[in-house]
Amino acid sequence: MIEEEIPRPAASRFTPAVLDRWDVADLQRYIAELQAEIARAEAAIAARQAHRSAADAFFKKPGT
Repeated sequence: MIEEEIPRPAASRFTPAVLDRWDVADLQRYIAELQAEIARAEAAIAARQAHRSAADAFFKKPGT
């Protein structure tokens, strides 16, 4: 099957947690978890950009 034919799952929407009853330690843990997830997403973006740049360089027409 060609990659374009594989349906992509819809991007999940972030649902913020209800923070009203959390103490400071819980909030700090939550922030750390969110920061780790942001770092993971940023690493995935960087990997995709690097892959795209490598492909663009490989398929670049001579003389351009």
